Amino acid sequence: MKKKRLYNRVNRDVLREQIAQSKEPRTTLSFYKYYHIKNPNFFRDYLYYNWSDYGVLGRIYVAGEGVNGQISVPSKQFEPFKKKMEEVLFFNGIRLNVAIEDDGKSFFKLAIKVRHKIVADGLNDDSFDVTDKGTHVNAQKFNELTDDPNTILIDMRNHYETEVGYFEGAVLPDAVTFRELLPKVIDDFKEEKEKNIVMYCTGGIRCEKASAYFKHSGFENVFQLDGGIIEYTRQAKEQGLKNKFKGKNFVFDERLGERISNEIVSNCHQCGKPSDTHTNCANDACHLLFIQCEECKQKFDNCCTSKCKDFIQLSEEGQKEKRKTEEFTGTKFGKGRYKAHNGGLLE
Repeated sequence: MKKKRLYNRVNRDVLREQIAQSKEPRTTLSFYKYYHIKNPNFFRDYLYYNWSDYGVLGRIYVAGEGVNGQISVPSKQFEPFKKKMEEVLFFNGIRLNVAIEDDGKSFFKLAIKVRHKIVADGLNDDSFDVTDKGTHVNAQKFNELTDDPNTILIDMRNHYETEVGYFEGAVLPDAVTFRELLPKVIDDFKEEKEKNIVMYCTGGIRCEKASAYFKHSGFENVFQLDGGIIEYTRQAKEQGLKNKFKGKNFVFDERLGERISNEIVSNCHQCGKPSDTHTNCANDACHLLFIQCEECKQKFDNCCTSKCKDFIQLSEEGQKEKRKTEEFTGTKFGKGRYKAHNGGLLE
């Protein structure tokens, strides 16, 4: 019997084209579970071996502290996959956050990676009780709390996520990584520890650890939006509640965002027109994540600058040579940091 491969061996461009051409309906979902996994490498292989048979695509991180996944599965396989997933006892009852907008093109391959942590938070988990988390609140309670003037609402996502969408009245920390964000927020609000601290993120995973750290840091009334923006939106729609979220919810897959409201709260980084569509610069030597309107997309060939547009016109050999001496926006600043230059606009 041929041994089953536990890694993808097909070229990523081929896989991307295959999923682009496929008409098979797929369901995109995310999940996480904090759980002590004694052998992350073995568990990683177990997941790949079992889940690849169901046509699962996506990105899953496995660590000693648990699992964090964003995946898609053929819609006809969704229920069989859930049953297979629940064969792992600690997955029983896990929330599966199903995408709000879904064209089935969110992922093109399956990648399961072993990491030190399922979210890079920079915290020493031995220094505080990670199980002493904030109070989970549903959409209705979230709306009530955020109507209270004694509440501070904090977006626990990164700058490039909050730029395109956020809750009304939320504090939007200027941070590019979760590791950078946590100490900044703690310091900013250290004099307001008696107030209601309500935090939210995309699907809830970052708030699980952040809320425990806030409580450890002396904050008295800490709450977190259960299931994050994704679950809030579902509940608000089902229950006819006011949806306080404005704009787009940034997601970490090929879609790069799903629309929550019709409001566009951000601008094209090249011309300044209203736009909330993220693009990864087509120059692989740059690969900057930035906001680009349709007009600039055509003008710059999906690139962030004229320099990158000219670069991708070169031959493969020409690009290889130029990489040795040229520096691009993405290699200099990374996600969002270039905004401090050129008045926030790319040339």
